[in-house]
Amino acid sequence: MLHTMRWFGPQDPVSLFALRQAGCTGVVTALHQLPVGAVWSQDDIRARQQLVEADNDRYSALHWAVVESLPVHEDIKKGRPARAEYIRNYQQSLRNLAACGIQTVCYNFMPVLDWSRTNLNYEMPDGSRALRFVWEDFALFDLCILRRTGAENDYEADVAAAARAKFATLSPEEIATLTNVVLLGLPGSEEAFALEGFQELLNEYAAIDADALRQNLYYFLREVGPVAEEVGINLCIHPDDPPFPLLGLPRVVSTEADLVGLLQAYDSPANGLTFCTGSLGVRPDNDLPGIVRRLGSRIHFVHLRATKREENPRNFHEADHLTGDVDMYAVVQELVREERRRARTGEGNPTLPMRPDHGHQMLDDLEKRTYPGYSAIGRLRGLAELRGLELGIRRNLEATEAATPAEVVEAPAPRFV
Repeated sequence: MLHTMRWFGPQDPVSLFALRQAGCTGVVTALHQLPVGAVWSQDDIRARQQLVEADNDRYSALHWAVVESLPVHEDIKKGRPARAEYIRNYQQSLRNLAACGIQTVCYNFMPVLDWSRTNLNYEMPDGSRALRFVWEDFALFDLCILRRTGAENDYEADVAAAARAKFATLSPEEIATLTNVVLLGLPGSEEAFALEGFQELLNEYAAIDADALRQNLYYFLREVGPVAEEVGINLCIHPDDPPFPLLGLPRVVSTEADLVGLLQAYDSPANGLTFCTGSLGVRPDNDLPGIVRRLGSRIHFVHLRATKREENPRNFHEADHLTGDVDMYAVVQELVREERRRARTGEGNPTLPMRPDHGHQMLDDLEKRTYPGYSAIGRLRGLAELRGLELGIRRNLEATEAATPAEVVEAPAPRFV
């Protein structure tokens, strides 16, 4: 796999020099300074490439390997008439990225909020800090702070009662902290949504159920997919995080059935997946190794992280990369097999870009300000563990094949009619 880490640009407290020392050769970044829906010009793209490659003559080389993310405007998600303009802008951004040599573009289709957590500093047994989501705390925000219309219907009676009882014990500072965490904006931004006016953003989705959002996603894919195919871009959608509805908003990229549906909606290798084991792994009904076996040819980008479900299965926290509920050995083994299949058949990119995701804040980073989940040392540990796991799996597969040579039967790539 191509080993990468996410970098949020010049303002990121984790430097490109640190990414090099962690063992990365690829960088995952985006033009976070541009407003959502704007065209990414070739000048802006090349300026970011020059930053990434600035020290390649002195140190080991880095390159901009994956865009994460080229965000989708809310008017596209809502299916409004203005989506035509934003889709044209998206198409032009894809053309400009391709002209600059970038071939992998990650995006998501989560309405209003991106990923959601309720605690950014959950203390682990070893004293490191992790991201955590607690259903009761999210209900507390929804019912008692936001006071969303109709929220009562979305929570079990005991969860709602516990949320209200807990709210009565919180200080103003604790209420403000939870509010800011839930309303955190896009990764790469330190600006959260404002509580005032947030209900209005939700109201705009009042008439958009899961089926309508899904059709808007499919429309988007059928409009941008042909352009991506024409210019050699691999689009890869990121799953919902967490993979269930929040705040009355539908989410439609949470299960294997969701993934199959969107691959069928525009059946082209250009329409693919960001395989995030953390997002999909929160749901016990998602068979992660099986998804790789069945849909592997359409995976263009990989996020490896492990989440741990708690007593309430909607509660989870970020575990170490090799623990938690994700069978990382089985997942990486299937990904390596998929790469080897591509190398044999010549189908697709035989080197999947991979990044360790959401590392724990630990050691010296405990005293530093970093983007939640994106401190240097926790991701360094995760990448080191994953690289070792990958190497061991490759050596084992090579040894097994050498000991028992046999005709290899290629699994056909999935095609949808």
